[in-house]
Amino acid sequence: MIYVTGDIHADLDRFKGKEAKKLKKGDTLIVCGDFGFVWDGSKKEQQVLKWIGKRPYQVLFIEGTHDNLSLLDTYPPVDFCGGRARQISGRCYHLLRGEVYTIESDQIFTFGGGESFDADTRIEGQTWWPGELPDPEELAHARENLAARGNVVDYIITHSASNTVNGFLNMDRDHVNQLEAFLDEVSQTVRYKHWFFGSIHLDKVIPPMYHAVYQEILPLKGMK
Repeated sequence: MIYVTGDIHADLDRFKGKEAKKLKKGDTLIVCGDFGFVWDGSKKEQQVLKWIGKRPYQVLFIEGTHDNLSLLDTYPPVDFCGGRARQISGRCYHLLRGEVYTIESDQIFTFGGGESFDADTRIEGQTWWPGELPDPEELAHARENLAARGNVVDYIITHSASNTVNGFLNMDRDHVNQLEAFLDEVSQTVRYKHWFFGSIHLDKVIPPMYHAVYQEILPLKGMK
């Protein structure tokens, strides 16, 4: 069974709590960004990642705005479930932007990244990375992958929400970045059953087809 959760921010207790106990051998957990465990490359971090990779279930994640993009780039992409991903440790993989994966017969489109509105208080290359927003090549890759499937997938997993959803959540918001504009495009051109995203640290249903996830661990197919 496939499950989805939100930003973990390197909180190992999230894998040990009551919500995580529902995960069984052979299940898959997808984290909607800000995984946080690929951060400094330390020996302690490597030990934690080894432990995560040995869970009886798969742990898959997209990057958010609190993941070390430079360190993630040191892991070479490999073939994974019909797309490309980075194997971090054992059964723990980083899902790449614009890929479509077939997991338990479901087609899942993923696109990580976002925009840090506190970037001016962080240090480039240490706590903030300019690549958190996509470049034109990444957007083109995503469009090509979706078009190759007739612009039809089962589920969409992102860290950021689309501009439309962000505007619904904050009506005073007047800033739009290229990722949010692209996700608006996806929402208008792609057919899908449900869309999960992290970033706002809320567990909230946004009718009719969106779900903000944070600490809950939700079954993917429970959302129609």
